[in-house]
Amino acid sequence: MERARLVLRSVAPFLVALPVLWFVQGSLASYTSFVAINIAVNVILAVSLNVVNGFTGQFSIGHAAFMAVGAYTAALVTTGLESLAIPGVPAAVSGQAVFLVALAVGMLAASVAGLVVGIPTLRLRGDYLAIVTLGFGEIIRVIIENTRVLGQATGISGLPACTNVVWAGMGVVLTVVMARRLLQSTQGRALLAIREDEVAAEAMGVDTVGWKVRAFVISAAFAGLAGALLVHKIQLVTPRMFTFVKSMEVVVMVVLGGMGSITGSIVAAAVLTIALETLQAADQYRMVIFSMLLIVLMLTRPSGLFGTREIWDVLPRWRRRRAPGEAP
Repeated sequence: MERARLVLRSVAPFLVALPVLWFVQGSLASYTSFVAINIAVNVILAVSLNVVNGFTGQFSIGHAAFMAVGAYTAALVTTGLESLAIPGVPAAVSGQAVFLVALAVGMLAASVAGLVVGIPTLRLRGDYLAIVTLGFGEIIRVIIENTRVLGQATGISGLPACTNVVWAGMGVVLTVVMARRLLQSTQGRALLAIREDEVAAEAMGVDTVGWKVRAFVISAAFAGLAGALLVHKIQLVTPRMFTFVKSMEVVVMVVLGGMGSITGSIVAAAVLTIALETLQAADQYRMVIFSMLLIVLMLTRPSGLFGTREIWDVLPRWRRRRAPGEAP
């Protein structure tokens, strides 16, 4: 019975989200839909990076590299199987099935890349780990720019426009459910112990390197998912999309939302994405204004919007302050 309840709690968000996303997709204008998908992609990136930077207390600044691995792998799958038709199945359904396979393969490739990087490097800590992940990001970008099958510097164009609000929204639900279930599990407690005091956790028998590698692999897999969703919306993938600047954007979202807060990452990703879109009219002053807003926010909220708490930890306190005479 307990296992069935756990399965239901994991499946219920998908069952609720699917019809809602289907309705929303039909009611949004083209530009609004594009912005919503960008928000969803950034939410996936921020929440997945939070697994490493927030849950385990590490500092990775190479998230865009895993995003690139997933994006290019999925692009190769969809372009290679574009003419594939499943017998007895409508062409549209067949195309969606191919896209689902591409997303899964992209996540797998990104997780393998995370494993390759994580095993030798996650014995490092702090700034050393940040430097290694930064170097890995540049290595991936240079390899892509010099690989003919990946289109080199021009990338791959003409990708099928498979990503829509439903796919992006379900990706967000999958990422949030993963992060929430991980945080509530015994594995999550091990990650939090590593974040609070790695030496003490190791002394208590926690396999610190093993758990850090697992968190790194999970984070990389979902970064690959975000990359695959993004490129199949804009129908183009190039190395310029996955630079150090993109990695730092995701780091800013995690820090601004609160290191270890899932809902903080969601809110910060949505706010920063909308802010960047709104400031498009400011032209050359856009990044100056954006940077000033970040400085003000970090001065007023140095621990992020939610710190290590979730929004449901904050709301009950707000309700109690609103009704001080209410019986506890």
